Amino acid sequence: MEHKAIFDIQTKEDFLIQALRVFHFQYHNNVVYRSFCSYLNVDPNTVLTLEQIPFLPIEFFKSKSILSTTKTPEIIFTSSGTTGSETSKHFVSDLSLYERSYLKAFDHFYGSIEDYCVIALLPSYLERTGSSLIYMADDLIKKSNHPKSGFFLNEYEQLHQLLLELQKTDTKILIIGVSFALLEFTEQYQMSLQNTIIMETGGMKGRRKEIVRQELHEILSNGFGVTKIHSEYGMTELLSQAYSKGEGVFNCPAWMKIMVRDTEDPLTYLNTGKSGGINVIDLANINSCSFIATQDLGKINQDNTFEIIGRFDNSDIRGCNLMVL
Repeated sequence: MEHKAIFDIQTKEDFLIQALRVFHFQYHNNVVYRSFCSYLNVDPNTVLTLEQIPFLPIEFFKSKSILSTTKTPEIIFTSSGTTGSETSKHFVSDLSLYERSYLKAFDHFYGSIEDYCVIALLPSYLERTGSSLIYMADDLIKKSNHPKSGFFLNEYEQLHQLLLELQKTDTKILIIGVSFALLEFTEQYQMSLQNTIIMETGGMKGRRKEIVRQELHEILSNGFGVTKIHSEYGMTELLSQAYSKGEGVFNCPAWMKIMVRDTEDPLTYLNTGKSGGINVIDLANINSCSFIATQDLGKINQDNTFEIIGRFDNSDIRGCNLMVL
């Protein structure tokens, strides 16, 4: 299937056309997805709107190989399940799709990655293999071309000194970090950073008690001396991310869309402002499944931004930006 058109989407009509193309492609090439559609008695020839497209429950990524291609996967991304729990596996047959997705999205929301010094504070991800977030962060670090870009595990004093050094220049800084590590840093150091984006990827990873987003962002804002805390919404099962520039309000790139389903009737969709289950359309997931019903709870705002307000249950947090409210 031709991939280029997916990243050239400009309008709602473009999105619908490409989404229906991807749906038909995956229906005919993804055994698991076709079986799921058949279970719902969905005839692909009658699917004409986004609301008529079946969304595969995200749990299927734990028990099935979700593939719409016979090509051998280039990499398998895995979620960070708790000890003894079953993890999700995303078989990625074309890494160039993932790379194009996150690079194009970052450029759209933040400008060229080459303008930044990229600091990744992601200890829980570095301590395991198969993280899609680590793959993205590593590539962003390399493409930044800044000599001080890099990963930090728990070298907080080294990071503190680096930030002090960078503040003497006009360097734009991106710190992307898991919540507990960002909190640990601010407990040791109080800073007043300029030209700096603090982007939390959510989750305490069992290291600390979960706290509400507002409290987390207030602590981080005070600790780093910035006015807003940015966030990234992504997960193992997706090849695209949505971004928030503050207040936990997210925007999607043009090839990604959020829909909110009724928690009591998953085939019914809710109007803007009403909370329900988050369904994600990620057209970059051409070779797996682009239509996923997540375990996240959220709402869509009038301006098509969205917010995450919790989860259906207490299952493991898999690289999502999630704060339990």
